[in-house]
Amino acid sequence: QVQLVESGGGLVQPGGSLRLSCAASGSISSLNTMAWYRQAPGKQRDMVATIRTGGTTNYADSVKGRFTISRSNAENTVYLQMNSLKPEDTAVYYCFLRTAFGLYWGQGTQVTVSS
Repeated sequence: QVQLVESGGGLVQPGGSLRLSCAASGSISSLNTMAWYRQAPGKQRDMVATIRTGGTTNYADSVKGRFTISRSNAENTVYLQMNSLKPEDTAVYYCFLRTAFGLYWGQGTQVTVSS
């Protein structure tokens, strides 16, 4: 059984920063992709950033230059450093893991950008 536990969400003013963390536990293959998705009220869940075991990253155009995804393979943890936050970044952020055994989601953490 794979479990993803997220932390780091909260309320921040426009222009501020937050760092999200997601720790994976359970049967995780050595080769996998970890990612962050987000879902705003009334909208679909969209990819924010992905990172492979080897470190290859991919970002949504809306966050390029502001967000940075990173990971610790030894700790099975993925991070999302979010800088220059905008009100339109407000959403529930979900951690995602894809392994040879399946696809897994975290419970989500709320990020609210507001003055």
